[in-house]
Amino acid sequence: MNKKTIIFQGPDDVVAFVRKVEKYPYNMDMKRGRYIVDAKSLLGLMNLGFRSKIELNVYEDDCEDLWDDIREFVAA
Repeated sequence: MNKKTIIFQGPDDVVAFVRKVEKYPYNMDMKRGRYIVDAKSLLGLMNLGFRSKIELNVYEDDCEDLWDDIREFVAA
């Protein structure tokens, strides 16, 4: 499993993120506090909020292609 911290600035970021991650066959979810949602769920991600750190968990060992594709959303 791989983890990264993601921050969405607004709804447009969430839409762009979902469009990118839904192309990958990996199982992934996102967690903020006690809430966990499917990382490919637009409505689920909208409910996690904006400008907050959200943990992305990808259940695949080799997913460098995904990290390259979503690097704009990864918190520094």
